[in-house]
Amino acid sequence: MAHGSPRPRHALRGCLRAPCPAKLRRLNEFFQRHETALRHALAVVAGLLLAAAFPKPGVAGFAWVAPGLLLFSAAGQPAKVAFRLGWLGGLAFNLAALHWLLFIPVKGFPILGWLALSAYAAVYPALWVWLCWRLAPVPATSSRRHEPLVAASFGQRAAWALKCAVLWVALETIVGCLLTGFPWLALGVSQHKMVPLIQIASVTGVGGVSVLAVWFAVALVEDTVGLARQRSGLCKRRLACLLPLFITAAVAVGGLANFFPHRSVSSRQNRPPEIHELRLALVQPSIPQTMIWNPAEKTNRFAKLMQLSELALATKPDVLVWPEAALPDMSEENFRAVTNLVATHKVFMVFGADDYELKPGAARDSNQPTDYAFYNSAFLLSPEGKVVSTYRKRRLVIFGEYIPLADWLPFLKWFTPIQSGFTAGKEPVAFQLGSLEARRPDISGERRMPQPALLLRAGMLICFEDAIAAAARESAADADFLLNLTNDGWFGESAQQFQHAAHSVFRAVENRRPVVRCTNNGLTCWVDETGFVHDLGVGDAADVHGTGFRVVKLSVPAGPRAPTFYQRHGDWFGWGCVFATLGLLARSHLRRRG
Repeated sequence: MAHGSPRPRHALRGCLRAPCPAKLRRLNEFFQRHETALRHALAVVAGLLLAAAFPKPGVAGFAWVAPGLLLFSAAGQPAKVAFRLGWLGGLAFNLAALHWLLFIPVKGFPILGWLALSAYAAVYPALWVWLCWRLAPVPATSSRRHEPLVAASFGQRAAWALKCAVLWVALETIVGCLLTGFPWLALGVSQHKMVPLIQIASVTGVGGVSVLAVWFAVALVEDTVGLARQRSGLCKRRLACLLPLFITAAVAVGGLANFFPHRSVSSRQNRPPEIHELRLALVQPSIPQTMIWNPAEKTNRFAKLMQLSELALATKPDVLVWPEAALPDMSEENFRAVTNLVATHKVFMVFGADDYELKPGAARDSNQPTDYAFYNSAFLLSPEGKVVSTYRKRRLVIFGEYIPLADWLPFLKWFTPIQSGFTAGKEPVAFQLGSLEARRPDISGERRMPQPALLLRAGMLICFEDAIAAAARESAADADFLLNLTNDGWFGESAQQFQHAAHSVFRAVENRRPVVRCTNNGLTCWVDETGFVHDLGVGDAADVHGTGFRVVKLSVPAGPRAPTFYQRHGDWFGWGCVFATLGLLARSHLRRRG
């Protein structure tokens, strides 16, 4: 009877309450003895978890926990300590997430750049932790260490978690445009595989996903700490994390509607929408960066590209695409070989190469490099082998494509892999591409002329411009799809290629335009307008980093398409968070003075 009898109900209720007071005392004593070390360790762990949320390894769920842990590491601490802990967590995050900078094949510069960029980017998490505790419902310096998480009402706790999320997105917006901007690894990018959820980006941009993750993370830590310290039962505490959880679920369910964009239209019209198709052969030469910088390898590089192109053209594509900086040099001999290749196979061709023009006022026959402006460019060749359009990269990589203040601080050249810089292009360009269907022989064997109705517009992006939402939005405004040429060979075979491609997913969703990526060593693929990645890798084995080509079949709805809310209004959500944060901080300052 004794061993088989159920425990009384009041005993079961006791199990749902706070842990034994004696155990809590021992935990508190341990925490007090090692408080400083534990707080610093928690900040580092939070930063490493945040890095692990991004490729690679890409455990997206960590993004829904790590910001809250980082914030909790500074609970109850003075402003300076909170800032230091936030910076430490941010440093751990950036050192881990940006470790691929060490793969740059240049002595000295990679380590210096890795440390400097990580230290700078860590300032933003530090500001976030510090400002969040300034906005806490009760002073963070209260004698009760966790009072902001325990003593506040449900409404105060829920509102504070949302304020923290808004502040996070505000800082992401600022870091993306301040100085030259570093819009790399916004928190929402970690969710690039959560396709139903990220559909909100067509309205808010990536910030809409970031705000949901941070809101939930902060509320979850609030609830966890509160439940651990309160003496009332679990059922007596209203959980602040349920609100962002329900909203996130609603956003994901609403996003499912984007997977059936034509169903209701076709059912009313009793006919499927007209689709234009384009076959693009994407060449991935996988040339090491050391070979690209070696003038003696130019002949081998060019021969390799031509060999891969002949194999790709045997599949009868409409367009042949080479990646960024593919053509070793624009010598007359190389250029003639490329134009002959295009004219022989009657295809359009897009390729990346350096371009230059004489600066205004310089002598026409000048041999001085300083008299010329150099550009990182993409060129479009017609099926007749004529250059019909040129795009010049608008957003340059600091210390990779230009050296700031080089005329006044020439010693900066010692710390970079370049000795001279490119000039930024001025405007977006859309390349007009056509389908081969109108040029293939008919029954009589005669070749027909191209039909203008089959021309599609490719909004051009070079290098990391697909990581910049504003640049992609400008290029997509007059385009049927986005075409990104990039060379990530600088970073070997690392997580960088996967992080880079993750940003393209959001550019596709934000603008509802497919994104085609042709890369030197990965990741060559294309992303449809809902964010699914297709045709990843090259060759029969679909090797991500290998040498080969990939033929993709792009389907684009015919006729004009309405722009998305994001395309019409830009980063309204991010800047809205900036102004909301300024208002919250001003209100908090006035209250403290009062």
